[in-house]
Amino acid sequence: VQLQASGGGLVQPGGSLRLSCVISGSTFDDYSIGWFRRTPDEGREGVSCTDTDGSTAYRDSVKGRFTVSTDSTKKIVYLQMNELKPDDTAVYHCATACRSVDIWDVDRFYWGKGTEVTVFS
Repeated sequence: VQLQASGGGLVQPGGSLRLSCVISGSTFDDYSIGWFRRTPDEGREGVSCTDTDGSTAYRDSVKGRFTVSTDSTKKIVYLQMNELKPDDTAVYHCATACRSVDIWDVDRFYWGKGTEVTVFS
């Protein structure tokens, strides 16, 4: 399974970005898909987890600001990020086999190159 995140960039606080995660090498419904982010200070932090039934859980700090959507035909998962804050600055990755926002099934965990998001004043 291969995953590739894209869509990051530089944005001012309050701005928006939409990240995309293209999935290949598997049927779209084979895995739950999550987003996580990495920073030098916080390490890895889960952002969202979308189950195979389409339901999505979010980290408390992004609830109401971030929204996940999917295009099963194109096998793309989107992360719409609104009202961005400096604390959202990180490298964002998508990955398979999340059980919840911060728990992953290590036996089925695949992740790809991330995309960098920088929120600056």
